[in-house]
Parts: sequence; structure tokens; C-alpha cells
Amino acid sequence: MLERIEKILAAAGIASRRNAKELIAKGLVAVNGKIAKQGDKADPGNDLIEVNGKPVAKEKQVYVVMNKPRGVISAAKDARKTVVDIVNAKERLFPVGRLDRNAEGLIILTNDGDFANKVMHPRYNVKKTYHVVLDRALPREDVLKLQKGLFVEGRVVKIFDLHCKGSEAELAIHEGRKHIVKKIFELLGFRIASLQRIAIGNLKLELKPGQFRYVSKEWLEKNIF
Repeated sequence: MLERIEKILAAAGIASRRNAKELIAKGLVAVNGKIAKQGDKADPGNDLIEVNGKPVAKEKQVYVVMNKPRGVISAAKDARKTVVDIVNAKERLFPVGRLDRNAEGLIILTNDGDFANKVMHPRYNVKKTYHVVLDRALPREDVLKLQKGLFVEGRVVKIFDLHCKGSEAELAIHEGRKHIVKKIFELLGFRIASLQRIAIGNLKLELKPGQFRYVSKEWLEKNIF
């Protein structure tokens, strides 16, 4: 069955679809000895697909949920300790989205690029819910601004399920941009004392910091979407 090459690479755990397209654009992907082009398709069951001269073997897909502790990097590789280091799996895992180094909370690790894209891409409308402690109480006028949504770096960030009490706030957004929650409150003149992601879609945080567990794709889809 013919499939787009970037989809095959994502399913094999080589890269996300976006990064797979970059590999193709750089001429690093070949199908049956011929350099692949954007939009090309292949049959993963019959064609020889290579990345940087190495054959692509379909990898067992793995799914992990974790409570990322503070001070740990949400990246696949870094000189500092990462969420991938905590799991120490034999498969090549990467975090689905990011959490700031000083933030903690729910994060998913996988080698399934298609699944990661479904969780993170704004068009799928998967809410990420955060609990925030600020350096001072939120006045009503700022709560109203949050309810309306804020213009951050070129586009409006819509805020859902907002609950505020004193210097604490709980809010959900579809966004996954770097430092996006921090930037939302910086626009209002606040500093975040602590930030925790408490839910991804309908999946709630139920682990202690540093704890993780392997789950199935079916379980995740049932609990997120």
C-alpha cells in the first residue's frame, strides 16, 4: 500500500512528519536507491527506504505518560537531564510538545509521529490545562482580558476553562508555542512562581513528579480525545 514517505518515517519513529519533510528536502531520504522528493509515496512493505544510507525498519510504537519534574528538559537530547533520560527506553522516544525546564506536569513521550501531531496540532483542538501560581493576585480587569484572549506574537491565544482565585489560576489553551503560558502572563505584567500542566485533553495528571508509566495508544486516545 502506497503512503507518503513522511508518514512512513513518522510511523517508523524516525522523525515527526514535519521533520521528515525536512529530511526529504535535504535529499537525505532514498527509495529503492533513488533520492525522494516532496510528495513522493512508497510501499513500506516492499520498497527499500533509507535515511542517510540506513534502511528504515518499522519500530515498535511506544507510549509513555510522565509527570515531568522541575529542572528536567523536555527534549529528546540535551547536555542536561531530559525526560527521555528518565525513561531510558530502548526505543527512540521524543516528548509530545514541551514544558519549560522549571515547569512540571503531564507530558507524553512516544516514537509515533502521527500520534504526536494529532495531540499537538491546533486543528485537532486538544486542550492543555495548566495550574499557575503568580507573584501576586490577579485583579478582575486582567481576568477579563484573559477571558477575551490575548494577542501574543502575531496571533490571538484563546483561553478556555479559566478559574482564578487570588494569585492562582487554572486555564486551558490549544497552543503549544514555546513559553506560551509565561508570555501570556508577562503581557499582563505578572511573573510565574510555579507552572504545572495538569491535563492534556481529558487525560488528568495522576503521577508524582518523576513518575512515569507505559500505556497503550488505545488507552491514550480514549482518555485524551
